[in-house]
Amino acid sequence: MWSVALTVTAFLAISIVHWVYKWRNPKCNGELPPGSMGLPLLGETLQFFAPSSSSDIHPFVKERIKRYGPIFRTSLVGRSLVVTTDPELSHYVFQQEGVLFQSWYPDTFTEIFGKQNVARRHLKMWSEQDSVELKDRSATMIFDLTAKKLISHDPEKSSENLRENFVAFIKGLISFPINIPGTAYHKCLQGRKKAMKMLKQMLKERRVTPNNLPKDFFDYVLEDLQRKDTVLTEAIALDLMFVLLFASFETTSLAITYAIKILAEHPHILKELIDEHDAILSKRKNLDDRLTWKEYKSMKFTFQFINETARLANIVPGVFRKALKDIKFKGHTIPAGWAVMVCPPAVHLNPSAYKDPLVFNPWRWEDMEQKGASKNFMAFGGGMRFCVGTDFTKVQMAVFLHCLVTKYRFILVKGGDIVRTPGLQFPSGLHIKVSER
Repeated sequence: MWSVALTVTAFLAISIVHWVYKWRNPKCNGELPPGSMGLPLLGETLQFFAPSSSSDIHPFVKERIKRYGPIFRTSLVGRSLVVTTDPELSHYVFQQEGVLFQSWYPDTFTEIFGKQNVARRHLKMWSEQDSVELKDRSATMIFDLTAKKLISHDPEKSSENLRENFVAFIKGLISFPINIPGTAYHKCLQGRKKAMKMLKQMLKERRVTPNNLPKDFFDYVLEDLQRKDTVLTEAIALDLMFVLLFASFETTSLAITYAIKILAEHPHILKELIDEHDAILSKRKNLDDRLTWKEYKSMKFTFQFINETARLANIVPGVFRKALKDIKFKGHTIPAGWAVMVCPPAVHLNPSAYKDPLVFNPWRWEDMEQKGASKNFMAFGGGMRFCVGTDFTKVQMAVFLHCLVTKYRFILVKGGDIVRTPGLQFPSGLHIKVSER
């Protein structure tokens, strides 16, 4: 009896040791990049999500760069992947999409994703309050604007809160895929499900009763769906609307919050911004005229400020792709099927590319490329999937800043501390007091 028990125990022990060995030493037709796969299944996920209050590269990435170099392997949320902080490889990954790489998101993502007067109105409301928490309020403002333009959604006339469903979705976006009530992942899926249900109902109603308002994006989608030769399906259309709504408000509101934090802490930058926008007003015949395209294109310093905000805020900690075949690069092999995470923060904070990279200096962009992505600037992705919302985001930020600095003043009341987990967060918010000039 004891001998049988010992035999079974020994067999289990050997099996576990063998499994752990295979986990930590994955097969590869070549030499894998250096690194560690961490614990079986869990990998190095806990270290990746560990909070950091530094504006520098997240410790998870920084420590591994020192230990392994700019290209290393790891495992996150049960998936083997290669992390690249190498500008050449990062650029190569973007340029070879559709040939050697394809767009990829963690399994969590895969299952889950399937106008000036607005800024003025919100700023006016903010100025009538003792203080406002900027991240939440700016997210509401951006979402209201985007939902209005895309689908003519009016939150005051809807029985359900579309934005709340997106908030639930975002909170569980990168989490362990455990679909049990109470988990972030479950709430995320429910948020996605409810939001998609609302969008589907809107599409159904729009088909029955055409929109009497000025054309929105939904109208153009409907026109395309009704064409005989269309490749668009209802499912694709709804997924498209969902992704556009998601992408528009979360990243932009974080960027605006970070920008206001910078302006509150650097009065000389705020003064330069005020001077540029006051100069725009001084050339108008009527001060109440709306911002024109010509005025927008003249905002040289504003664009420099937005670029520097995007570089230093590093809102997107990683851009994911999947290798379609074994790829050789600088003596390393990325196996087919493995994920690759391009790490923009490591590129944006590289002292070889940016002098004093942790210093917020919008003037550095006077002599640097300001359009599109480059090997050293990938805040908006790159390659075939260069963020289509880039210009929309810049317009939203520029219009908001124009309304803010020409009509209002603000002071920081409390909060403003940042934490990266590894994405940018404001755990105590950013509370400001807004008042008219």
